[in-house]
Amino acid sequence: MNNWIEKELAKQKQSPLYRTLVMADKNEPETMINGQRKILAASNNYLGLATDPRVKQRAKEAIERFGTGSGGSRLTTGNLPIHEQLEKELAHFKQTEASLLYSSGFLANVGVISGLSDKETLIFSDELNHASIIDACRLRRGKVIVYRHNDMEDLEKKLSSYQHHAKKMIVTDGVFSMDGDLAPLDKLVYLKNKSDALLVVDDAHATGVVGEKGRGSAEYFHVEVDVTIGTMSKAIGSEGGFVCANRSIVDYLIQKSRPFIFQTALAPATVAAALESVHIIQSEPERRKHLLAMAALVRKELREKGYDVLEGITPIIPIVIGDAKEATNKQKQLEENGVFIPAIRPPTVPEGTSRLRCALMATHTEEHIQAIIHAF
Repeated sequence: MNNWIEKELAKQKQSPLYRTLVMADKNEPETMINGQRKILAASNNYLGLATDPRVKQRAKEAIERFGTGSGGSRLTTGNLPIHEQLEKELAHFKQTEASLLYSSGFLANVGVISGLSDKETLIFSDELNHASIIDACRLRRGKVIVYRHNDMEDLEKKLSSYQHHAKKMIVTDGVFSMDGDLAPLDKLVYLKNKSDALLVVDDAHATGVVGEKGRGSAEYFHVEVDVTIGTMSKAIGSEGGFVCANRSIVDYLIQKSRPFIFQTALAPATVAAALESVHIIQSEPERRKHLLAMAALVRKELREKGYDVLEGITPIIPIVIGDAKEATNKQKQLEENGVFIPAIRPPTVPEGTSRLRCALMATHTEEHIQAIIHAF
């Protein structure tokens, strides 16, 4: 009965796109990868907070007080004081009226996009949006209009074709996870106002990293957006997702967002860890400044060595190789030189754009950075 699965799997194993799991010990600058010690230059733990002693201690204290699980959904028995405390802190950090937690950033995108739209809603989505946004758009029944990556002329043209349509939503990443570039939120805010659309921004890779105080892409561009979606699994160093918006939107999602209504609430230790991290992000801006300075240095050095490094200011540094097999070979060569950076291949990125996705952490030292550059 499963013969077709085995045939397809055997075919996939012959492809350079075949995926295998990597065993990592910890998301620290130096760690064990598949049993060998490497410099890790591939983690989304951008500020190094996932292994910070203060964050771990806060998680331990939450387990002692609340236990290991929340015991139910937020609408039944799972709403603990610590959940509401984190929501207030996230709203304050993002400078919005309210916030709502989800079990993951993926679920937050699915829950917000499906909760705020119906079959009458037109969704305008950047072609390089994260898979969670793409899947959220697929799961709903309305029309999705894809515009070229960060191409505001293309978006404006498509919006103008539906200028009299009542319900419109523009959805974009704030920082794109594979290219490391920023969406032009200043222009997107102009277009959303002009077309009377709702602007939803997934700030997963921007939160804690960009902006004067690390508040994300809206702060970087000095604009306000309608809805900000985020995750605690990257710079915040924990787990779970969130949405920040005005009180009416958050209250509406509590009524309409199925991933929120039917999910078990986040575990207390996870929430406590995120709460401590948000405090650290706001009180220790030097982490972010060090991180961005190192990213700028790596970009400069690799370009001087002749590598095709995409433009950007974030700790996501894509080195485009092109061919999937060649990208995999480059990954192996780096590993032989003591550095782990994974090859990213289709379907995660378009055909012909396979790359090494370098991602730095604030806990990398100058010695680590020089070792990474030397490995290249």
